[in-house]
Formats: sequence, C-alpha cells, structure tokens
Amino acid sequence: MDNDLPRLRAEHGLSQGSLAEKLGVTRQTIISIEKGRFDPSLPLAFRIAKLFGCRIEDIFRPDETP
Repeated sequence: MDNDLPRLRAEHGLSQGSLAEKLGVTRQTIISIEKGRFDPSLPLAFRIAKLFGCRIEDIFRPDETP
C-alpha cells in the first residue's frame, strides 16, 4: 500500500519514534508502514488519520496492481 505518511510526519515535525509514541505502536511499525511492508489495521489507520486531521484515503492508497 502506497502512503503519504513520511510526508505528513515531516510536515508536522515528528520523528518516527515520536509518531510511534503518539500512536501507541513501535518505531519499527512506523518504519514498516512508511516502506509499504506493513498495512496498518483499520483502528490504527483511523488513529493516524485523526492525528493528522485528514481522511484515511488521503494518507493510504491501494497498490495499483492489475
């Protein structure tokens, strides 16, 4: 899943560790989400969207596979 999490995190001046702390997950989880190796659960995706004041679909986009 493609996502804008690194851009949003940078725009808000958050490190991966500080974002992880705010969301109650590990830094490794944030790294994996940002690199597209892990798709967040729906509750986590909602927490991320709420933190940045946007919709889930504004952050996460499904892979464009045929």
